[in-house]
Amino acid sequence: MTKQIVFSIVLLITLGVFAYSIQRYFRYFKFTKKKPLGQWGKRLWKTIEVAGFQTKIFRRPWIGLVHASVFWGFMLILFGSIEMVFDGLLGTEKIFGGLGWFYDFMMASADIFALIISIAMIIFIARRVIFHVKRFSGIEMKPVSEYDALLALTIIFFLMISLMGMNTFYYLWATKTGEPVIGIYPIAQHLWAPLFAYVTPEKAWFWYQFCWWFHITLIFIFANILPYSKHFHVFMSVPNVFISRLEPYGYIENMPNITKEVKMMLDPEATFDETEEEGEPERFGALDVDDLKWTNYFNSLACTECGRCTSVCPANITGKLLSPRKVMMDTRARMKEKGPGLLKEGKDYDDGKHLVFDYLTEEELWACTLCNACAQECPIEINQPSIILEARRYLVMEESKAPSGLNTVFTNIENNGAPWQFSPEDRLLWAEGLDVPVMADLFANNKKPEYLLWVGSAGAFDDRYKKVMQAFIKILNYLKVDYAVLGTEESDSGDVARRAGNEMLFQMQALTNIEVMNGYEVKKIVTCDPHDFNTLKNEYPDLGGNYEVLHHTQFLKKFLDEGKLKIDSDKFAGNTITYHDPCYLGRANQEYDAPREVLKAIPSVKVEMEKNRSFAMCCGAGGGQMFKEAEKGEKEIFIDRTEQALETGADIICTACPFCMTMLTDGIKYKNKEEEVKNYDIAELVAISLDL
Repeated sequence: MTKQIVFSIVLLITLGVFAYSIQRYFRYFKFTKKKPLGQWGKRLWKTIEVAGFQTKIFRRPWIGLVHASVFWGFMLILFGSIEMVFDGLLGTEKIFGGLGWFYDFMMASADIFALIISIAMIIFIARRVIFHVKRFSGIEMKPVSEYDALLALTIIFFLMISLMGMNTFYYLWATKTGEPVIGIYPIAQHLWAPLFAYVTPEKAWFWYQFCWWFHITLIFIFANILPYSKHFHVFMSVPNVFISRLEPYGYIENMPNITKEVKMMLDPEATFDETEEEGEPERFGALDVDDLKWTNYFNSLACTECGRCTSVCPANITGKLLSPRKVMMDTRARMKEKGPGLLKEGKDYDDGKHLVFDYLTEEELWACTLCNACAQECPIEINQPSIILEARRYLVMEESKAPSGLNTVFTNIENNGAPWQFSPEDRLLWAEGLDVPVMADLFANNKKPEYLLWVGSAGAFDDRYKKVMQAFIKILNYLKVDYAVLGTEESDSGDVARRAGNEMLFQMQALTNIEVMNGYEVKKIVTCDPHDFNTLKNEYPDLGGNYEVLHHTQFLKKFLDEGKLKIDSDKFAGNTITYHDPCYLGRANQEYDAPREVLKAIPSVKVEMEKNRSFAMCCGAGGGQMFKEAEKGEKEIFIDRTEQALETGADIICTACPFCMTMLTDGIKYKNKEEEVKNYDIAELVAISLDL
């Protein structure tokens, strides 16, 4: 009875302290922006896949296996911990023992995983103390973070030691007293028990009880340390996966308030439902933590500062100031600083500090290429780029603080429908001498082409990428595809404007383009630009533009699969080709196979860069970077990526994106390799192979 009373008091204190700690965080959520979830079935399956099966942790197989083993082990050991709570409250021993074979399985599994996890803790501690793994360090990592990690790892280690001790001495007590052993304990029976065979039944019982109390008390202590530690993710990681994005990495959420304003600008006579609750936003984008969505704050609480995101960030790799991990840590720290004041004085509280400027500098925010490598790498689906984008939206739309190069781009897009200062009337000059059907001409003759070829601003005006468009046109005509272009009616998709934070300009472009395409009853689109492909496919639907969109590599693969495109030429048979995955085709839309299938059809030697497919490094042009000066660093991103391509020994670097084409061409020039190494788009390789 004494045990029950003492245990009940300890449990109540534990639950009380834990509830107090948790509510301190969750009171802050009411100051963040709303975001509905929905699609519960998809969320549940994603949670099972990512959290349950730990699929993303295995992107680094060996250490991923160790970490996954710890997670799975904890899930199994939790069963025994719950049993201990019931035993403590009811004064019983092994209360779940009547579950038969299931109980035997759970006890045996927990006994095995206790050893595995204890070994894992030694490995994790060694990686920090002895091997000093690079991603555990960084300017944002203070000594307290290291002590925090070591404390958590040490506690878990002793939890496993006490669990194994509990199992061992229980087994010894039962066998020495003739009591039936409830459960199966393979490690305790065969590894540890022989070492303590001399222990008397009385001593075995004492040590069993000692380990029992030590283990459950340490669990209670650990549970109440976690809310004040980065290891709060023990509780937050699985829910974080559940609330994470379901859309492709390339998708950016629409801003309905901007849509309303843009529609009013485009059509002053438009009417809107005045009962809508959206109203006027306090500000566009995010200046401070309470301007972010509740999911962003949840992400920050779930972050365990593992550094996987920062270790793959192209800006960070090349010595720039940006660290995606720091973005999450700063978000969490800022809410911790501002939250108490918000609780006391409400939404109007102002301490003179802000997330942007005081925590996240403009240099950090503009260094991001929005390649989404960080989001791809995070084992629990944290969305770091969304915070960076919201901060950019604030800088651009509220403060007009975009870098000068981007301001020029915004002006050009607004005035000319392209990032460069070319007349919209010149948008079809690239097609001179080619047979290129124009949508307006076909419609005038009551013809509706099957495909709209979206040329894009780069295809229309960039001298190097004009050649790619010309090559692709020759392929389309060779295949007798029923297509047309918009010609001078096409305008920039708005991709650069949106990712640079100018949501107003993006939506003006998008709504104008959608009106034109819907007027021509466009159903299918093919484009050579992965950025436009992503925008048209994933983002235009939010504004009423619903189309079947194909990237030109997918389009070419389709014709290969149907047997309509055959490449028998040996023009590149003596060449070695390496392929660079564009971020907005690969990572953003998970298309890695189509380009490689097309290349496979071209007789030549293929070689992969070390960083390829979902691990591929950004060329450095995304997120508006192509149109502005790069932030300070040890080297430029495009140079690093070019060096990775040159290391393969390939004499042809193949791309499938106008931005990548520009950056890698510059990289080849920088390395003085123009004579030895060529840069082609896949469409050019196909056209050359077909003698077009």
